[in-house]
Amino acid sequence: MAQLRDGFQSRLGFVLAAAGAAVGLGNIWGFPTQAANHGGGAFLLVYFVVIFLLALPALYTELYIGHQAQSNPVKALKQAWQDSNPKVGAAAGYVGLCGAIVMLSFYSIVAGWMLSFSLEPLARLLELNKLAEFLKGDSTLRNFIFTPLMLLLTASIILQGVKSGIEAWSRRLMPLLLLLLIGLIGYMATLDGAIEGFKAYLVLDFSKVTDPDLVIAAMGQAFFSLSLGVGCMMIYGSYLKPNENLPKLTASVALLDTGVAFLAGLLIIPAIFVAQQSGVEVFQDGKLIGEGRLIFAVLPELFMNMGQIGLFVGLTFFVLMSIASLTSTISSTEIPVSFLVENHGLKRKSATIWVTLVIMLVSTTIILNFEWLFGLIISVFTQYQLPLMGLFYFLTVGWMWQRGNKLLEASSGFHYYFAQYVRFVCPVLMTAVFVNVALK
Repeated sequence: MAQLRDGFQSRLGFVLAAAGAAVGLGNIWGFPTQAANHGGGAFLLVYFVVIFLLALPALYTELYIGHQAQSNPVKALKQAWQDSNPKVGAAAGYVGLCGAIVMLSFYSIVAGWMLSFSLEPLARLLELNKLAEFLKGDSTLRNFIFTPLMLLLTASIILQGVKSGIEAWSRRLMPLLLLLLIGLIGYMATLDGAIEGFKAYLVLDFSKVTDPDLVIAAMGQAFFSLSLGVGCMMIYGSYLKPNENLPKLTASVALLDTGVAFLAGLLIIPAIFVAQQSGVEVFQDGKLIGEGRLIFAVLPELFMNMGQIGLFVGLTFFVLMSIASLTSTISSTEIPVSFLVENHGLKRKSATIWVTLVIMLVSTTIILNFEWLFGLIISVFTQYQLPLMGLFYFLTVGWMWQRGNKLLEASSGFHYYFAQYVRFVCPVLMTAVFVNVALK
């Protein structure tokens, strides 16, 4: 069956798609906020170290499981646990599957907000002020318009398959995202206050490097920013040809994802200081105000203060955020779609329709119970599922998967030492992330 599966046709296509899966809203608003609140340059240094020590092995581990199995996460984990307890592996695959659906359900709502905010400057340019207020307002009706729109956008790409859909669109969207990001950084650098932002972000204060809060924040952000623990990377790894150089591709994905996060900091943190210079309140009690308010209140107010040019800056920024959202929803949707195709024999079209309908149903439940359900889902997902699944993958590759596990079969060289690192060091680091994130 492996030869009948759709797959990536080029290494570049895979790298752009996998980096697109990782490059989400967490990179573009989460990373800069963490950096701003944890010492700027000091956070950057620790973050880069943690990417190398924890996130890179975690990314490789998840890609490796999918690549070796050449199948979706439920089948792949069941196969990896074949010698001990296949039911445990399959159950973990189902947990990841359910997590992907729930994550998609709240992520599609937020992605809809990005789409809505990207249209608001256009409405202002056309002097449709009532429509502009609706687009940037917080209403159930707006959620019920833009969440389905984002789901339909995602489904239209997934319907085309891996080569013609995911790979083809990743090759278009990721370069566009980078172009918009670099263009916005260039413009922001010309504004009053930007230089202070660059200093706050890039100047290293070594006294903060050993701060335990900073280290744990960097570990959590590094893990979450690569979209690990959901199964996105496992399914993308399974679409690679069996003879691909996985370590090299893993490094390329991590480098591109980390590069985008770094560039996001070069945009958002100077923008914060520009906003402060123009009289917008951005800090409370010495900390940057909440991430949601930063994106949907502080930055729009900054764009409004810029006058006519602010409409174009705001449009560009929220198009950028919409692209980052879309590349992530594509990868997460592919997980349940591939499961229905491979485990239950559905055609891709039917599987995509069913998955989209289920996600819309869950999204509707969240929208109608937004006040308490939205925050609960985010905290359960980020504080429990992601780190626990990451730990499970390490234990799977390091201890439970014996037959066919080339890492454990190695007796010398890089693979041998890497296998020992995954067995003994990574579970300890991952447990530290889980304990600190879950108990914060």
